[in-house]
Amino acid sequence: MTRSEFHTQLLALDLSQRPDEEPHRRRMIELLDSAPECFHRTAFPAHFTGSALVVSADGSRALLHHHRKLDRWLQFGGHCDGDEDVLRVAQKEALEESGVEGLIVASARPFDLDIHAIPAFRAEPAHFHYDVRYVLIAPEDAVSTVSDESHELRWFTPAGMNELPLDPGLRRLGEKWQRLVERRRASAHAG
Repeated sequence: MTRSEFHTQLLALDLSQRPDEEPHRRRMIELLDSAPECFHRTAFPAHFTGSALVVSADGSRALLHHHRKLDRWLQFGGHCDGDEDVLRVAQKEALEESGVEGLIVASARPFDLDIHAIPAFRAEPAHFHYDVRYVLIAPEDAVSTVSDESHELRWFTPAGMNELPLDPGLRRLGEKWQRLVERRRASAHAG
């Protein structure tokens, strides 16, 4: 996906059921229009990142990692490093950080848009990640491996995620996933 296609995709997203993400979309489009280097981690005060919520094949659990540097539970993701295809970045980061092979893209459209602050670290100033989030489905026999970026990996049910001290954006991501799981169960019982 090119920068132009990404811009078009952001504009076309139906956020009528996701009004809290509208300010994020607006700021993301402004960044795309004003910062030529916005896909590079050296672009300050903000740059794009791609991330993914990895869910089990049956959709009942999500795999999170306890991030070593930030010391909190997160979905998988990272810097674009110049790649304008944010979905490809999310897929690459999920594979690298989880070790799960054969992840399937649930939808090529972003599942969630989030802007969050990143604290200063070493020579890097405090800045913002303009995070574009997708859902990836793990195969039935998924085997995960802890990377150097994590303390541990663990599968969580939606209820289990609700018990964690998550940042507001990840909490919203988990709640959206939980609503999808509940709708899927309801239609399975109705049909």
